[in-house]
Amino acid sequence: MVTTRARLGMCFDRTFPAAAVVDVARRLDHRVDQLWVIEDCFYTAGVSLAASALSVSERLTVGIGILPAVARNPAITAMEIATLCGLGPGRVLPGIGHGVQSWMAQMGTRPRSPVRALDEVMTAVGRLLAGEKVTTHGEYVHLDDVQLYHPPADVPPLLAGVRGPKSMAMAGRVAGGVLLAEPASPSYVRLALEQAGHPSPFHVGVFSVVCIEPERKDAYRAMAPWLAGLLDEPSAGVRAWPFVDELLARYTRHGVDSLVTMPREWWTHIAPIGTAEDALEHVEALEAEGVESIGMYPARDLDIALGQIDHIAALAQR
Repeated sequence: MVTTRARLGMCFDRTFPAAAVVDVARRLDHRVDQLWVIEDCFYTAGVSLAASALSVSERLTVGIGILPAVARNPAITAMEIATLCGLGPGRVLPGIGHGVQSWMAQMGTRPRSPVRALDEVMTAVGRLLAGEKVTTHGEYVHLDDVQLYHPPADVPPLLAGVRGPKSMAMAGRVAGGVLLAEPASPSYVRLALEQAGHPSPFHVGVFSVVCIEPERKDAYRAMAPWLAGLLDEPSAGVRAWPFVDELLARYTRHGVDSLVTMPREWWTHIAPIGTAEDALEHVEALEAEGVESIGMYPARDLDIALGQIDHIAALAQR
């Protein structure tokens, strides 16, 4: 099996002020591979953040995680992605997903079948980006003779930001890859690829949280409350951990403090948390599963996050 060297970058947290993306992009350019801008309702918008980051960088690939499929007409989504590709040729990685369904309901756009809606949107957007003239009348997407005037010369893979097995199977059929939400462990990547049917080519991108300290116990103490929050409502990614039952029992019996002293191997499997060596071990384990892009969430305090750029850059430049 050939191991792919992943491209590493930092996530621009949804809570960061929009204007800060210019400074962050400039700091990251030529030091890391990627910047991932986050579009969550009702924070900052992904397309405008991406355009700003592309305009002040030369090398940085800008990923969008993620555009809710039903929040925009697919023709507009394709226009936005194509425009970004024109601003930064070869430097755009767009993600499209279901969106949080409660947010979609707030906007009056919640579909009866999120999987069907995303399937139709990704198919239409992909065809438009390929330069096709598209006429389609599905349950959610209706286009008549729509064609982009400026389709991208280098069409990026459309990444599906999905979680469940039905959505993963759909992504394997119509998407150019997947974008797995944090915490995306090696075991979760294996599960996702199995559910997607192991298509090829297929770009696997993941999100992680990062916390690197000289003493790993300091990192564990800092991140134990975050891990406890995950265990309170286990996602598909959490359920994929091979030790999840033992971990949940430990947490239920002994609480948050018990997470600090759990085995180092568990922490290293979950995320790049611990020492620099621990973080590198996590990255290499993801690479061994075929991951090509890794976006790392820093602290939500912007000043602390800027200080973490050195840690992410060291991993990117290893």
